Amino acid sequence: MANIRKQFDESDQPIRLTRADELRQILADEIVRGKIAPGDTLDETAIAARFKVSRTPVREAIRQLAASGLVDAKPHRAAVVARPSHDDLIGMFEAMAELEGLCAHYAAERMTPRERAGLEQVHDDLRLMIQDGDPQNYHETNQLFHGTVYAGAHNAYLAELTLATRIRVQPFRRAQFRNLGRLAKSHEEHNRVVTAIMRADASAAQKAMRDHIMTVFDEYEAYLASLASSTK
Repeated sequence: MANIRKQFDESDQPIRLTRADELRQILADEIVRGKIAPGDTLDETAIAARFKVSRTPVREAIRQLAASGLVDAKPHRAAVVARPSHDDLIGMFEAMAELEGLCAHYAAERMTPRERAGLEQVHDDLRLMIQDGDPQNYHETNQLFHGTVYAGAHNAYLAELTLATRIRVQPFRRAQFRNLGRLAKSHEEHNRVVTAIMRADASAAQKAMRDHIMTVFDEYEAYLASLASSTK
């Protein structure tokens, strides 16, 4: 579970993003929104100049984007934007839904009272963030919410698999928070997960989490559709 917990500091707040992480998020957003189109080359030197950084964090950001399937990066060749196919995305989200659902199932059975209290606190923090309407802050604390569920499953191997899959789909999960009213809807979906976990209802927690992740995919597709219509 170390790789799950090391993302957060001792106060259970998201750690400060590295420069490579910041670059990855910016570039991922631009790719998902179509500002950087499929087939475009990601020139390390140009990106480094744009953000006034060395090529080292740019190279790491591109490596992370390649892991998400957003970029095709081959040795001794410039990285090229390559958005995953619709079928590939469906496959990733289906796997994500099953993995996160299983985490929620075990969390309902195995979370300690202290862990349950921590999950409720993060859930309440997200509720307050809805009023601010800040997708970035919500996204970062949302990662803490899901990470708390992974850790609460008390299955290190499952948690590692789930986190690895989450990293791959993260750019697409982030995009859906730009949909009108999505923050409140996400919190309602989380509420069903939390309620089931607090009741130690493993089956309900698994279903609620699985449904939540597949709704995230639907919201991502709705976001893409809104982008397409706005450019017509």
